[in-house]
Amino acid sequence: MKNFFNRRSFLKDTVTAAGGVALLSSLPKKSIAGYKAEPRIRFSVININHSHIYGMIGAVTRGGGQLVSVYAKEPDLLANFTKQFPNAKVAKSEQEILEDNSIQLILSSGIPDERGPLGVRVMKHGKDYLVDKPGIITLDQLAECRKVQKDTKRIYSIMYSERFENKATVKAGELVKAGAIGKVVQTINIAPHRMSPKTRPEWFFDKKRFGGIITDIGSHQFDQFLYFTGSTKAEVVASQIGNINFPQYPKFEDFGDIMMRGNGGTGYIRVDWFTPDGLATWGDGRLTILGTDGFIEVRKNIDIATEHKGGNHLYLVTQKETKYIDCNQEILPFGQQLVDDVVNRTETAMTQDHCFLATELALKAQKNAQVINSFK
Repeated sequence: MKNFFNRRSFLKDTVTAAGGVALLSSLPKKSIAGYKAEPRIRFSVININHSHIYGMIGAVTRGGGQLVSVYAKEPDLLANFTKQFPNAKVAKSEQEILEDNSIQLILSSGIPDERGPLGVRVMKHGKDYLVDKPGIITLDQLAECRKVQKDTKRIYSIMYSERFENKATVKAGELVKAGAIGKVVQTINIAPHRMSPKTRPEWFFDKKRFGGIITDIGSHQFDQFLYFTGSTKAEVVASQIGNINFPQYPKFEDFGDIMMRGNGGTGYIRVDWFTPDGLATWGDGRLTILGTDGFIEVRKNIDIATEHKGGNHLYLVTQKETKYIDCNQEILPFGQQLVDDVVNRTETAMTQDHCFLATELALKAQKNAQVINSFK
């Protein structure tokens, strides 16, 4: 870790020096944060019903992917997309993209209940798949995706962006792996979201389409629980869900929480749609990682207790010190790792077992949750 930080300091100091420009131009672009890597794969997009697709494209492009084409049924969504990516060819059908043998990877942020079946079709056409969360919304879909993935050996990856695209969470992973807080005992994940019902499409309020609050938001948190505890097996101890404040949307859920236990540690998750309008961001997401020799707290999007601006805040408490770390300059490795995996047929970004297990836990917690409808 010391060598890593020394190297970063050297690069920063050298680049700002008089001779730094020459050095920077001689280094591989993919090794410098903020530079777009040279294209190594071609990818396309099918279905763009959630704006997460833009972050997904950004990650893959940074990693060395070249966007080729897009297909979407909705003219308004397509118009906004092509403004952002005018060089992307607009395909006439999903099949046109699936049958293009020059494309290695498909991205999608379609309506959640359509994501798993699309992934099956993608893999059967010999392509890898990166899908927005929730990547799968029923246990039957999961079983089919697992079977086809095993048969085809294609990558079925879910964009758990609260880990992959949050720099403070990436930094927390580095610290945990370096042993900064000893052995991890528990993770606590708090994931509030802002409702903003006027901005939401009709499917957003239908559980059959979005899968339920734990299936949807909670998939992020199960991913982090498995990752930080190092668990390869886990079970849901208890879960509960409810629609506490939105009776006008009877098929919706606005609250859920879960206790779980894995072979590497324990965890607690709370997800909700109660972020008030007075907060300067969509949710005060927090992750606490308890270890035998210390703990880490990540404040992902905002730090309301201090004057620190924006997101990506990390607090590290060890036997020797309490330290604040601004993580805004950290590198996000997921995009490059995923492209590496597509090219090399490896599992550096995320193992397939981990991807599916995080989803399985969320689906089981959702299915078996006790229901809370109101409080007296």
